[in-house]
Amino acid sequence: KMKSVMLKSLIVASAITLSGSLFARDDRNMYPLSDALNTPAAKEKLDPNIALYFGKQRHPAIKESLGEWKTNKKTNAFNKTDKEACEWVFLSAVLELQERAAKEGGNAVVEIKSNYKNSERSSETEYMCGNGAVMSGVALKGKVVKLAK
Repeated sequence: KMKSVMLKSLIVASAITLSGSLFARDDRNMYPLSDALNTPAAKEKLDPNIALYFGKQRHPAIKESLGEWKTNKKTNAFNKTDKEACEWVFLSAVLELQERAAKEGGNAVVEIKSNYKNSERSSETEYMCGNGAVMSGVALKGKVVKLAK
């Protein structure tokens, strides 16, 4: 009788664990920077006076370094494809970097890297986005600088 109760408990516990893991999605995907930077929202909202350089992209000489900053943005992924949600939240993260640059007196953010859940990924062409069942997230890290004109 005791073995039967323990076996049933084990089966129920296993079923709960398995069903939970089916819903707890945590995908990490790489998406093209060019797609995200060329959405209508990005073209409308990005500040053309604060340049963005990803990974090891070449840029003019740095006149002054104003510190490294991090962003960590999330968005509701409801009724959006993973890519649409990621492009939206990526724009939010990049805008935060631009706002920081403006606040610090910089005119560019260089060496921008993905830093989702502290998993750093540097790329000149892609960014990392985390897609869950209901949320998507992008975390970026970049150096705010004054570039020589």
